[in-house]
Amino acid sequence: MTFRPALLAAAVAMTLGLAACKQAPAPATTGATPPPAGETADQFVARVNKEFRSLSAELNSAQWLSSTYINSDSETIAAKTNERWLTQLNGWIEQSRRFDGQQLSPDTARAIKLLKLMTAMPAPRDPDKLAELTRIATRMEGMYGAGSYCTGEGEAKVCRDIGQLSDVLAKSRDYDAQLDAWQGWHSISVPMRKDYTRFVELVNEGAKGMGFADAGEMWRSGYDMSPAELAAETDRLWDQVKPLYEQLHCYARGRLDAEYGTDKGEVAGGMLPAHLMGNLWQQDWGNLWDMLQPYPGAGSLDVNGALNAIAQADLASARARATGGDGSAAQRAFMVERAAGLDTAKKMTERAQDFYVSLGMPKLPASYWEKSQFVKPLDRDVVCHASAWDMNMEGDVRTKMCITPTEEELTTIYHELGHIYYDLAYNKQPPLFQNGAHDGFHEAIGDTIVLAMTPSYLHSVGLVGAQQQSDEALINAQMRMALAKVAFLPFGLMIDRWRWGVFDGSIKPDQYNKAWWDLKAKYQGVAPATARGEDFFDPGAKYHVPGNTPYTRYFLSHVLQFQFYKALCDAAGHKGPLYECSFYGNKEAGEKYWAMLSKGASQPWQQTMKELTGGEKMDASAVLEYFAPLQGWLKQQNANQSCGWTAPSA
Repeated sequence: MTFRPALLAAAVAMTLGLAACKQAPAPATTGATPPPAGETADQFVARVNKEFRSLSAELNSAQWLSSTYINSDSETIAAKTNERWLTQLNGWIEQSRRFDGQQLSPDTARAIKLLKLMTAMPAPRDPDKLAELTRIATRMEGMYGAGSYCTGEGEAKVCRDIGQLSDVLAKSRDYDAQLDAWQGWHSISVPMRKDYTRFVELVNEGAKGMGFADAGEMWRSGYDMSPAELAAETDRLWDQVKPLYEQLHCYARGRLDAEYGTDKGEVAGGMLPAHLMGNLWQQDWGNLWDMLQPYPGAGSLDVNGALNAIAQADLASARARATGGDGSAAQRAFMVERAAGLDTAKKMTERAQDFYVSLGMPKLPASYWEKSQFVKPLDRDVVCHASAWDMNMEGDVRTKMCITPTEEELTTIYHELGHIYYDLAYNKQPPLFQNGAHDGFHEAIGDTIVLAMTPSYLHSVGLVGAQQQSDEALINAQMRMALAKVAFLPFGLMIDRWRWGVFDGSIKPDQYNKAWWDLKAKYQGVAPATARGEDFFDPGAKYHVPGNTPYTRYFLSHVLQFQFYKALCDAAGHKGPLYECSFYGNKEAGEKYWAMLSKGASQPWQQTMKELTGGEKMDASAVLEYFAPLQGWLKQQNANQSCGWTAPSA
């Protein structure tokens, strides 16, 4: 994920949208410097761009501090900075209303419309309520970042964080241990429920003050189409890919039944048990490769093994360099391991950078390597959730991760660098145009590169052995990709379906958890193994809910990335099946990609899409083309199965 500016608590993301805002009453306070007498619309936009750029560095620094040094002081600083930012934004929006109905240049009209849709956290105009909103947002993020599950008492007390609990789900096949870890993480969000309920009230008030029915309608206005059209578009795209997901679901359920028995491998109605999917939120099933691998050993893609070998080599090198030091032998050995871990994390990042550079893009600036968070610090709580940051709109870019040597982490780095290179490409645009063509574009950039990480590419960079062409190896490779890409699709859709209902009031606070699991059942075919009543707040156990980050972007990105991939493969002159294409090292594809990235938000996304792909619509046909061999294979495997699931009545 990425922030522009990097307001985690405020989740400021300059979403596109040309849907006109309705008239709203004047705010109680402007929070902005009064405009010069006689200021024209063009002059207003130029002034806002200048002030916005100036404010961004302070804004992002405060949020970076809050995310990488979680304590009450950093929370206070972030909350107050966010408060000033939202007050400033409210002022700019109020001042922009002077130009409603006037004939404006296309760039100025677009800039003003983007300004009105700049935040995912519309703030009330009442200063006290605005301050309350920023405090709640920062507090919820802090709860998530510091979350841990503790068992035992006194000296026997043991606490595990999100990484350790995720590791249990990824590697253990002990049913009870997985259930305990899953339930443990979902306990950290219980205290957020009251805050989140009030948060919804406040952002809805802010959205209504801007002329929207609620915050959800405001979010859906950011796509160069009406809110209703966006909702219909996501339904259409889901209908395209749903049959493929249903086949993957059916196959996974059969393997879980074989591993655990039908009494544990599935939940009533044929749904998948939430805690057995290898991931805290069931959004990526890649950690179940040991169970779901179609043909064990065929076309071996043991990236984890290669990364572990790199980590072991770095550890041996660090030990050879170590020369005494303070502390006990055990303490010195631990610090050597830490140094080796940082070396490995940076090598993984350099490997990802190499792909972008091979396309003709620049190397990351030296400041990136100096200021990024690559591994989890020892001395403080941090938000480990991976994110990309453009600190000042002028090249101070960073990533924030707690990298471990796994394939999942490696592909996440490729993804995050996609955000960074998008930032660098459009940094020459005016600040109000420094964002993706729409937010789904931003999420798709790095994942398009991930699709090009074919077995042949992985072999060429030494991450897997030589690949032998066979039908079994192809199905294995497709399954690995599907467990990340196809499994994610319904999850990417349901989170905002839940929030849209919360914002518009159709999901009441006393039904938050029930509605969450109803939607997971409907879209994912997933259910908890034990009752999850309203004493829980399971939505808060997913970062993007307390972080207030819109999620439809991720669903759209999982469609867009295949469209982009196909277009770049065409630009590279690829012949043959789509899934065999890697455009690594192809300057023609890189030039076309960089040209798209450089446009930022300066024009409607449909125009940007057409320049890259030749068409103006989002379309999942490239997803189906890519996975055609796997879909055919899954249908054969599931031929004697009773596929599908029965979700509870809404």
